[in-house]
Amino acid sequence: MTKSKNTYFIFLILILFIPIKSWAQKDILELLPGAEKLIYNEKTGAQMLIGNVNFLYQGNKMYCDSAYFYDKSMEVRAYGKVHINKNDTLNLFCDSLYYNGKTKYAKLWGHVRVRDREYKITTDSMDYDAKKGQGVYKNGGKIESILTNEVLTSKVGYFHPDTKNFFFSGKVKYKSPEISMTTDTLRYQYLVKKVYFYGPTKIKTKDADLFCNKGWFQTETEEGVLQKNAKILSNSKTIIGDSLYHNPKKGLSIGQGNVVYKDSLKPYIFSGNYFYKNDLIRKTYITDEALCKYKLKEDTLFLTADTLLSLNDSLGETKQISAYKKVQFFKNDIQGKCDSLVFQQESSYIEMYEQPIVWAQNIELKGEFMKAFLKDSMIDKIEITNKTSAIMEIDSGKYYNQIAGKKMFAFFKDNEIVKVDVKGNAQTVYYPEEKKDSDTLLEVKRSGMNRIYAADLKIYLDSGEVKSITYIDKPDAVFYPIELLNKEEQFVQYFSWNPALRPKGQLQITD
Repeated sequence: MTKSKNTYFIFLILILFIPIKSWAQKDILELLPGAEKLIYNEKTGAQMLIGNVNFLYQGNKMYCDSAYFYDKSMEVRAYGKVHINKNDTLNLFCDSLYYNGKTKYAKLWGHVRVRDREYKITTDSMDYDAKKGQGVYKNGGKIESILTNEVLTSKVGYFHPDTKNFFFSGKVKYKSPEISMTTDTLRYQYLVKKVYFYGPTKIKTKDADLFCNKGWFQTETEEGVLQKNAKILSNSKTIIGDSLYHNPKKGLSIGQGNVVYKDSLKPYIFSGNYFYKNDLIRKTYITDEALCKYKLKEDTLFLTADTLLSLNDSLGETKQISAYKKVQFFKNDIQGKCDSLVFQQESSYIEMYEQPIVWAQNIELKGEFMKAFLKDSMIDKIEITNKTSAIMEIDSGKYYNQIAGKKMFAFFKDNEIVKVDVKGNAQTVYYPEEKKDSDTLLEVKRSGMNRIYAADLKIYLDSGEVKSITYIDKPDAVFYPIELLNKEEQFVQYFSWNPALRPKGQLQITD
């Protein structure tokens, strides 16, 4: 075997591990001492080195027990303890190696290991395409980070040593000291520690469990975007949505599309199409078809608005829930609407602004401002200010019992109004009922209308019927028989009856 053929043989073996541009260069190759035997087969054209084969080319070294080179087909085969070292940074080990110099394609078998200063790959066999700079394993492999103790396993893996980009599929599992992940398909940008996943995925961190079918995740900061069946579980909190952004370092959670947020330790559930939660400033809001379901002792309150806002205290307890624009709420026995609303949970009261209306049974309460005080999660009293009225439909809308004044207090018992106190310019119009028992039925008749004006009034009610009235100072009181009703005095000031505005049920409160 001539020196030139030896040099050509060694050069072709190294082709796999040096840039393609080097093919045209005639750099000096140094055959290191150690080869015990050289054989040339004239019939096959094979050149064979046997025993401690090693050589050096531009800092790249190769070691093996034996090596074959086929001049015509430009094929190289290496066997036994194959080891390649590139610039003292990349090391490759295997039991045997095949390389085609024409196609620049290589195959490695048996205990394949690839290692640099940052990671190592272990598998039973691997294909390498020098043109693409891409390695592939298809029978299971493991990637381990030497610096961060990250470990990734999969059935199939594609990797690019120069850019350190990886692509995995088939039972992909990722694990680090802080994170574990399972998915069907994953792309990993190692240099920026960012993974992209496709297919059912579960990520478990120290503080949260994340689920989705598509998205990305930054393994150092734990920042990520989850899409398609996205869910985040963190202690007692759950967030579900079409797309969720998660950044625990900044305390941020952002959701878009069919978002649901709930805390198993708290009585409410929020839903809407845009969700924002910032734990650092203890603020949560939801917009676009925003809905809050607030669980009470024996019922559920449904609250909807353009925007719902929740503020927490330093202990994580809800201190205030606010609703803005087109506010409506529904409960089986009480409904209401207003422009904006603030619920102070610690003080147990609700403030309603700009033309609030509250309905309870057959009674409609109105004013420019309302403040409802709660007791054991039930309305105990409502304070109404300016242009106040309490309208009670009777006899299927034929008549209306009415109360009005400057300021009004409506008192509740079991969510039914039992008393109304009016302070200043008090007015009441009501139709007393007369009940007559017969053998078969109870007959109700109304003989006329009472109209009373006074400074202050106390009206006692039962099922929307006026039972008694207490007044301060001398009242201006008139009784009109039904046949002599005075239409000018038949309605109190600011009278209106608005059944069409009354929420009819939980599905109708988001007009």
